[in-house]
Amino acid sequence: MTVRPDRYSTVAITLHAIIALLILSNIGVAWYFNALHGMDKIAPVQLHKSIGITVLLLSLLRLVWRLGHRPPPLPASMARWEVLAANTVHVLFYVIMIGMPLTGWAMTSASPLIRTFPITLYGLVPWPAIAPLTNLPLDQMKQAHHLFETSHGLLAKLAYVLVVLHVGAALKHLVINRDGVVGRMIPLPFLRAKETV
Repeated sequence: MTVRPDRYSTVAITLHAIIALLILSNIGVAWYFNALHGMDKIAPVQLHKSIGITVLLLSLLRLVWRLGHRPPPLPASMARWEVLAANTVHVLFYVIMIGMPLTGWAMTSASPLIRTFPITLYGLVPWPAIAPLTNLPLDQMKQAHHLFETSHGLLAKLAYVLVVLHVGAALKHLVINRDGVVGRMIPLPFLRAKETV
């Protein structure tokens, strides 16, 4: 019987950092292009799509890695509600990391503009549209587009809430509890749990 390490693996830590940076960057890109009009929006929207697909691929990789590698245990001092909240937020992060790119991909596919502006990752790698959506009659395509656009927007709002909760909880564990929770993902000496006398 193997003992779990006291921190996440290097692969998990690296994926966490890259995905977090990409998600935050994509939020910034979305805010930027929503302030633009006409053709000025095309380049940042295409970048937004590229980052989204990258997040999807890395999140699927992270999920596969997670299924094969158990995370380090939470401190026994954590209240039951805190453990439940942590696990819930963790699951919901996977929902947005996978759900947001999928709804964005579907929303883009269910648009006549996909024929004029196909998805090309970072202007280099062609990415396929979802064929059943691109071949819908125009009225059905509009309905599907609206559905996926609404879903994408709701998931974005959920992402904002989760980011605030996640950062707030991390600061609580780092500054108030000093119980080593943050050190499981950011393995620096000053993030270790405080010693008890």
